[in-house]
Amino acid sequence: MEARSGLSIIADHATPSNQILWLCSVFGGIVMCKFAYEVTGVISPLIFKGFNKLEKAQKLEWKNRGFSTFHAIFAAIGALYFLLVSDLFDENSQQVLLINRSSRSLDTLLAMSIGYFLSDLTMIIWTYPTLGGIEYLLHHGLSMLALGQALLSGQVQFYILIVLFTEITTPFVNLRWYLDVAGKKNSTLYVMNGVGMFVGWLVARVILFVFFFYHMFTHFDQVKQVYTMGYYSLLTIPPALAVMNLNWFRKIAKGLIKTITKSKGHSHRN
Repeated sequence: MEARSGLSIIADHATPSNQILWLCSVFGGIVMCKFAYEVTGVISPLIFKGFNKLEKAQKLEWKNRGFSTFHAIFAAIGALYFLLVSDLFDENSQQVLLINRSSRSLDTLLAMSIGYFLSDLTMIIWTYPTLGGIEYLLHHGLSMLALGQALLSGQVQFYILIVLFTEITTPFVNLRWYLDVAGKKNSTLYVMNGVGMFVGWLVARVILFVFFFYHMFTHFDQVKQVYTMGYYSLLTIPPALAVMNLNWFRKIAKGLIKTITKSKGHSHRN
């Protein structure tokens, strides 16, 4: 299946200078989360007057969602840049197989995202189950495993970016929670956000995954050259994430229908 062993591939990519870059970037991702967490705590009372009246657990989750929103925007913009703007993954731009392409700037993005998932996972475990249940532990664990393997080997980073872009739906999820806590469930913004979350999830976490699997199928000659653990991770982790995304999409669709129905009921009574 592969011409070189996984250890050989990792040894070539995980040079001392790259290891220092990765560690600094992971730390940078953690610092980014801490900064966004604290800034959220400072500006939130200025935007939402009821913030100081929230329970301690709600304040913690409010600020946690602040840095998850920041990372989602950061990661989505970074993924879009490397996928659409940069020529790194242009199939006609270089002779290196698509599956083996990477760069130091892309490594930095992936490592900073590991820093985010590590920060968020730590908070989820520390406050369990306040910030999320077993599905969040599974999602973050699989994400960190996939990111870590891509970082160490320098392989499959094209596919990692596609999955990383799905974080673009996170701001919609967080805004829904913010509006709920703020008592704005009957507002027009809540309904509009619900529609945006439904469309965003459909495009970024359902349709995009169809493209993901189609691209893998049409480039399977390259996929087979990924080192053994990375190869089997590529065949198992994305399908597991896709199943989770479909389950969440089902819940989002049901919630949107309920919200729109309730909104129409209020309109008729008025």
